[in-house]
Amino acid sequence: MKKIFLLICIVLAVKTEAQTPEEKLTSAGIILPNLSAPVANYVNAVRTGNLLFLSGKGPSDQTGKYITGKLGINLTIDEGYAAAKLTAINQLAVLKKELGELSKIKRIVKVLGLVNSSPDFYDQPKVMNGFSDLMVLALGEKGKHARSAIGTNSLPFNMAVEVELVVEIEN
Repeated sequence: MKKIFLLICIVLAVKTEAQTPEEKLTSAGIILPNLSAPVANYVNAVRTGNLLFLSGKGPSDQTGKYITGKLGINLTIDEGYAAAKLTAINQLAVLKKELGELSKIKRIVKVLGLVNSSPDFYDQPKVMNGFSDLMVLALGEKGKHARSAIGTNSLPFNMAVEVELVVEIEN
C-alpha cells in the first residue's frame, strides 16, 4: 500500500512540475489581460542582455479601470492584497507579450512595490504579498524574488499599488 501511495505522489509531483506557467494560471482561473499602450513616452519593458526591466504597472481590470484608494484610509489590507495580485497578473501579461511564453522566465529577480498609504499605515509587506504569492503560484521557485515594499503618499490615477520588476530570462 505504501508503494502505491508513493507512486501516486511521484506521478502527481511530476504532473504538477510539468505544467507551464500559463497552465498553472488557467488552473487557478486566471486569464491574462490584453495590454493597453503606455500612457506616456515610455515602453512596458526594456531588455538588456538576459535581463528584462518592467515599467511600473498598477491594478487595472480588463476594462482599464483601476483599483484606487489609500491603504489605511479607505482600503483594507485584503483589498490591497487583491490589488497587488491583479498587478501581478498585469505584469505577467507584459512578460507574456514580450517573451511569447512565460516558461522563458529564468527567475523573477527584484520587485519594487509602491503602496498608496496613509502616513500611519505600516503593513505594505502584507499588501505586496498579493503580488509575490501570485508570482510563486504561476512560476514556482522561479517566482521567488527579492522585494521592497514602500509606502507612498500618492500614485498615478490614485492607484492602490504600483509594481516594477526585474526579470532574468533564458538566453
